[in-house]
Amino acid sequence: MNLAEIYASIGPAGCVLLLVGCAGLYIALRTFFYMMLVWRHFQRDFLEVRNQGERCLRNLNSDNPLIVIVRDIVGTHASHSDDIRAEVGYLFHRNFESVSKSLCWLRLISVVSPLLGLLGTVLGMVGVFQTISQNAAPDAVMLAAGIWEALITTIMGLCVAIPMLTFYYFLLLKFKSFHIEAVEHSYRALELCQGPEARAARARKGGLAHV
Repeated sequence: MNLAEIYASIGPAGCVLLLVGCAGLYIALRTFFYMMLVWRHFQRDFLEVRNQGERCLRNLNSDNPLIVIVRDIVGTHASHSDDIRAEVGYLFHRNFESVSKSLCWLRLISVVSPLLGLLGTVLGMVGVFQTISQNAAPDAVMLAAGIWEALITTIMGLCVAIPMLTFYYFLLLKFKSFHIEAVEHSYRALELCQGPEARAARARKGGLAHV
């Protein structure tokens, strides 16, 4: 089947859906593998290891986005702030801007795909009615072609929207877990860099706050 036959079978809306579906699959897979690599390298390059009973950080000079966030937090908050969640949120958005955009595109594709399928359905039915109006005794094959286009685009729209929406929420949960990990490891890195005296002072401060 050549391109002309495919176009005749699914119509313009179906062709757009094919392109949108391929783009969505590419975005979803690229984002998934990127996040998996970021997490694997984070676990490898940023570890709390024990050396003769002492904890330490390893390879804070990595360009891994999660490590970059922790490094910036340590550099800007190690001496003057205990509240780092807002700063982590800003740095997280800045370092994971590409992932945020990818998630927005996936969400958009999942919303637009059913609408494109509906558009294809309308166009197919318009073709059917045009065939009926132009022929006193329309051929069943001609009518079937329009009905086929109307039905296949609806199916294609749903087949694109459902996986894209699933990918979106799956990756969104991963993305939120990255944010939680960034906050948690930023606190740990601050504690390690500030030393035992600062940790003891923070503990005393917390104890006074509960009195």
